[in-house]
Amino acid sequence: MPTYRRAIVWLRRDLRLDDNVALANALDQSADVTPAFILDPKLLRGERVGAAIVQFFFESVAELRARLRGLGSELLILDGDAIEALPRAVRNVRADAVFFNDDYEPGARVRDDAVERSLRDAGVHVARSTDHVYFGADEVTQRDGKPYTVFTPYKRRWLASHFEQPRPPVRAKLARLTRRDQLPESLPVPVPADYGHASSSKFPRGGERRAKQLLQTFVRGRIDDYDRDRNLPAIEGTSLLSPHLRAGTIGIRTCVAAAAGLDGAGPRTWLDELVWRDFYQQIVFHFPRLEREPFVSGAERIRWIDDGRDWDAWTRGATGYPIVDAAMRQLNETGWMHNRLRMIVASFLSKHLLIDYRRGERYFEQHLADADPAANNGGWQWSSSVGTDPMPYFRIFNPTLQGKTFDPNGAFVRRYVPELARIPDAYVHAPWTMPPLAAAEARCTIGRDYPPPIVDHAEARGRALAVYTLALRR
Repeated sequence: MPTYRRAIVWLRRDLRLDDNVALANALDQSADVTPAFILDPKLLRGERVGAAIVQFFFESVAELRARLRGLGSELLILDGDAIEALPRAVRNVRADAVFFNDDYEPGARVRDDAVERSLRDAGVHVARSTDHVYFGADEVTQRDGKPYTVFTPYKRRWLASHFEQPRPPVRAKLARLTRRDQLPESLPVPVPADYGHASSSKFPRGGERRAKQLLQTFVRGRIDDYDRDRNLPAIEGTSLLSPHLRAGTIGIRTCVAAAAGLDGAGPRTWLDELVWRDFYQQIVFHFPRLEREPFVSGAERIRWIDDGRDWDAWTRGATGYPIVDAAMRQLNETGWMHNRLRMIVASFLSKHLLIDYRRGERYFEQHLADADPAANNGGWQWSSSVGTDPMPYFRIFNPTLQGKTFDPNGAFVRRYVPELARIPDAYVHAPWTMPPLAAAEARCTIGRDYPPPIVDHAEARGRALAVYTLALRR
């Protein structure tokens, strides 16, 4: 017999019906289950979200509602602060239990704890689940219980735990969903413009159905060469699932099962990337201060320059370094950026330009459809050599060599920097070295059609080494 008469499942970054731990638990323990989603105007209009991620979430919410209606149920859409909206919904549907999946983001934890206290004070049962990560933050630790801060030993322990106790995708029967005619009137699914955001057909598309299609396409083909192709931005060599993992339109257990069920370097490398995701999630759980400050001792002493003109050039994709500019234009135009390019542009901002990594981190939050606070923070701190398991500060990416290595024919650069479309391959990653005759034939004059480099690589590298050494070797 069910334990609870009616339960609400509060959906947030888990916008799916399949492989959803909180939903499965609610259906197993309750006679009647109502899925709910809360629109928080402060969050949706805040400086930490942008158009691409808002559009992705709204598309995913719309698809989820359509699927629930097809089952004769409904997604109860509410608005306002969760600490007020959720108890109000509980009263309206006369629920005696609320189920939701944990979110490790520091602000979300504060909100969720406050919501839980409010509901428990009202006599409502609250059940929280681990769903957004494969292993919870306290499940993969060192022998003394302390969290790992270096990836490689964390990965070894994670893989051993996975071998010992694999977690298959959660399957739930949807027979106990609340009938639509038994629910109060629900708000319509909004559009980004309702919260001041633009829409674009170039942004990644949301929804559980799309996520399943992407995973199926990936594991049936591209995953075999993922270890090689994942670093080449000109080709579609990645899974493209990062926005779906961010919004939870696909479950992490589903992805791990797909990777672990295949042999070869490609699947193993993709599994490593999924482990990286868990690693950064547990880092932000154990060290919430990293949302505001670097992990490395002494990094707060780094003397950032924060030149406004350099910042503007970086955001617009006008630094004079083609691979950097193409990457930033891809981000601005599509709401997504290839992972290799994220490392290149982050290193360039923090080391070549000596601009505070937190400004770049925030810019990514405002433009990426997959803007996950834990992964975004981890990636920026790694690239700027101030985080857990950081890249050594004396390793500074040469953007010209990075371009030649990972976009050898300039195909990606030409796609997003059309000014360089006719430039010969030999000069596409260093157009300022082009002889006058080649420039004329390519119809590209440096300084007129495309900017010269805003900094010299050798000089910028020397400056960064001096600044980092002064701060970190004290």
